[in-house]
Amino acid sequence: IGDAKALNIIAALELGRRRGFSVKEQLPQVQVSKDAWQVIRKDLDGLEHEEFWILMLNRSNRVTRKEKISQGGMNATIVDPRILFKSVIASGASSIILCHNHPSGAVKPSENDIRLTRKLKEGALLLDITLLDHIIAGADTYFSFADEGLL
Repeated sequence: IGDAKALNIIAALELGRRRGFSVKEQLPQVQVSKDAWQVIRKDLDGLEHEEFWILMLNRSNRVTRKEKISQGGMNATIVDPRILFKSVIASGASSIILCHNHPSGAVKPSENDIRLTRKLKEGALLLDITLLDHIIAGADTYFSFADEGLL
């Protein structure tokens, strides 16, 4: 092929690539904790460090956005409530689900996990945002604060 045809093909491929980035991933409706875990699982599986994510939902409990809030070390990550709620407010979400992983695979919440959840629940209440759950992902399993009555 000639130079002109090659440039046309390269331009078409680039347009296709950009179009792929502009199409939003359709995220599901969350009805139970397992639904939330399925949404975030691929982001947290196999990590050797902790990450803290948030799922933002509309009034129909459909995930409209998911965002990584922080990344830490092997046994902790810092979550700044101001950064978290700035993202939630900007998204217009009416409810949220907190998610993080434990690289060890154990999903039992630490005292820090419980304190952080309470603190973020209080902040959400002040902003008229519902905290639906806090999911801790481990090795092929998860822990739900809502399922265990810890919210």
